[in-house]
Amino acid sequence: MSQPWASAASASLGGGRGIVTLVEGPAFAISAASGDFEPGFAHGLFFRDMRFLSELCLRVNGGWPEPLAASAIEPFSAAFVLRDQPHPGVADSTLAVFRTRYVGNGMREDLVVRNFGNEAARCQLELAVDADFADLFEVKEGRIGPTGERSVEVSERRITWRARRGSASHAAHLDVFAPAAISPRLVTYDVVVPAGDMWSTCLQVTPVVHEEEFAPLHRCGQPVGRSAPLTRLEAWRRRLPVIDTEHAGFSALVDRSTRDLAALRLFDPDVPERAVVAAGAPWFMTLFGRDSLLTSWMTMLIDADLALGTLQTLARYQGTEVDSVTEEEPGRILHEMRFESTELSLGGGRIYYGSVDATPLFVMLLGELRRWGHRRDEVDALVPAADLALAWMDHFGDRDRDGYIEYASSSERGLHNQGWKDSHDSTRFADGRLATAPVALCEVQGYAYAALLARADFADDAGDSHHAARLRDRARELKERFNRDYWIEERGWLAMGLDGDRQPLDALTSNMGHCLWTGILDEDKAARVGELLVSDPMFSGWGIRTLATSMVGYNPISYHNGSIWPHDNAICAAGLMRYGMVSAAHRVMEGLVAAAPSFDDRLPELFAGLPRAAFPIPVTYPTSCSPQAWAAASPLLMLRAMLRFEPEARDRRLHLAPDIPAWLGRLRLERVAIMGGELSIEVEGDECRVLEAPTGLTVVPEPRPATGW
Repeated sequence: MSQPWASAASASLGGGRGIVTLVEGPAFAISAASGDFEPGFAHGLFFRDMRFLSELCLRVNGGWPEPLAASAIEPFSAAFVLRDQPHPGVADSTLAVFRTRYVGNGMREDLVVRNFGNEAARCQLELAVDADFADLFEVKEGRIGPTGERSVEVSERRITWRARRGSASHAAHLDVFAPAAISPRLVTYDVVVPAGDMWSTCLQVTPVVHEEEFAPLHRCGQPVGRSAPLTRLEAWRRRLPVIDTEHAGFSALVDRSTRDLAALRLFDPDVPERAVVAAGAPWFMTLFGRDSLLTSWMTMLIDADLALGTLQTLARYQGTEVDSVTEEEPGRILHEMRFESTELSLGGGRIYYGSVDATPLFVMLLGELRRWGHRRDEVDALVPAADLALAWMDHFGDRDRDGYIEYASSSERGLHNQGWKDSHDSTRFADGRLATAPVALCEVQGYAYAALLARADFADDAGDSHHAARLRDRARELKERFNRDYWIEERGWLAMGLDGDRQPLDALTSNMGHCLWTGILDEDKAARVGELLVSDPMFSGWGIRTLATSMVGYNPISYHNGSIWPHDNAICAAGLMRYGMVSAAHRVMEGLVAAAPSFDDRLPELFAGLPRAAFPIPVTYPTSCSPQAWAAASPLLMLRAMLRFEPEARDRRLHLAPDIPAWLGRLRLERVAIMGGELSIEVEGDECRVLEAPTGLTVVPEPRPATGW
């Protein structure tokens, strides 16, 4: 089978002037605001987890041009405006330089010099260029060393760099489309630009992987409007529902989120119409089980096809055998895929399976697709994969047969922690001690609970009432034991998990909010959890911290020990809405929406958990992915939670009981695909008007019950 997908110390991303990230499928580019790929930084053109161009620095007339503006045109393209430095004693320069970059497979760059003066101007442009073929995490972690055998060839219009590591060979062609002096590290143009006129040229970078050339999707000499990425992007946008609110900030956030999600989609060349979503740029432009499943759930309101493509692809690579190195096991859903360098994969192979939660999330998402009534034949075809996933949960997931799913890595190269908080120090006691494996995380038991109920619904649809009853009995028993074993009475909160000795991990964390989302918590305990999530130790004003300020090990600028993750917050907010804690949910939503303008109307992967009262601007986390899939999807889950939008295709019912925060104002949704038709609504204050609905759909103006089966 062919590989279908093309995509914590760290290097700095930029030289203090900001960065620009462009993404298209398995290719992405990171540059300074000038457009330069600067040596010594995590800049460059990347394709299939490898850097094919590590330097691209422009000098004009012997000096560095002054950056004036950088603007994203589409997720895969940007324009940079620079000017030549003025001559001594002269206030302004008459030469402006425009760089327009397009990423897709490789890269195209249009270079234009405009002369706004009254006299012809001689202009020398020098492009310092290089390719180091470093793999993605060598770049991220700033540990670039020898890259095997390297060579460079120069011809009249092309530079070709080649590299070999063991049996792996790669190359990069830089094609020059105007007369230039070319050496292995430098392309020089000497031009005369007439008064009031312009000069232009184009550069093109083509990656070569194991002797296979990947033609850039944007080719020099061809109109960009004909490119496949733009055509695909426009087609996707035409299918999206219309979301309109009176809150300009929320509208801008949703618009940015949908554009980012479009850029993060990957397509299977064996099944070109099938899309999945990559986890995030720049470091995780590949399929991740957990990230892709949660992102797909959160985006159901705008594109259920993304969920279906994700499930079909993950089922294609579902585990079939036991491999202690890659942690593959029969029925297990993968953690991540990598493309070229097996050094990047945690288990040393192209697919690594060390995730404890992707497998129950797979069954949950399949059940959600059934509830929406989306492409039912294709959904039903995935039920055998769901049964294999449930079998993994029973056998490999519950190694000690105590009824809880736990993890313990079997690989020295694998993840020590295999929940969504997967950093080495994220799973802990209140006194700072780290958990010993195997660990049974609280949220994973909630996912398992929801997975059992989802599979029971399929059994009901198939007329197998006995199987459905048995699954619901298992879910009921799990819930009863969970509320007994995970609740720490003396603390008054839910354990993060149980450690290898089955001792409750008593740190106060955001994990418990996921248990609201899945409905596994008893209502009396849910109320207390809701209070804690928005208490001062947990809630910064911008969002819910991963770890409370009162816990040993709290660090607001750590990865998982006090930072704020938008997807985590959106799930917590959805859980709060599920249990009727509306004002608390609205506080969480408002914090995230207020933070977004500081990140260019985008929610990053995570940001610091510093208090809003002391820091009126949210503080970034240095290596946060942006765009990042589940962060981009977070506003869409918040929107669905506000609407309390819960379909049930079997009865052609839709629970729709909006409770919109006052700050959002009027809300209008048009063309939401559901149950074979489209739904349009308008919400203003306490009034919800259904403008259009599929034939036979009954709208129930009450929330779905928080718990039950």
